[in-house]
Amino acid sequence: MVHGLREAYKRHNKALLEAALWPWSRVTAWQQVKAVMRAAAIPDGSRQSPKGLRHGFAIHALSKGVPLNMGSKWMGHAKMETTAIYCNAVGEEQQTLAARMWTR
Repeated sequence: MVHGLREAYKRHNKALLEAALWPWSRVTAWQQVKAVMRAAAIPDGSRQSPKGLRHGFAIHALSKGVPLNMGSKWMGHAKMETTAIYCNAVGEEQQTLAARMWTR
């Protein structure tokens, strides 16, 4: 919507379509991202998705002591409440964060 590409496709606006931001389609970009995730040995499942990557980034930042407002800024969120969704730690992630509270 931001770049008007959907509307250009609907109207067959050749000039706008030729001025695309990059030569890849959405599908090609997703295939490239999936290939990088496989090469990084990210396990199949919910972690191997855009939301999984964002969650991993948010949890890693939080575990390293990055303040939530900075994580929010880096992730491009207008509200910290949105970032907090990605920072919902469970299981091992939650235990790691809790352990930090008792160590120096």
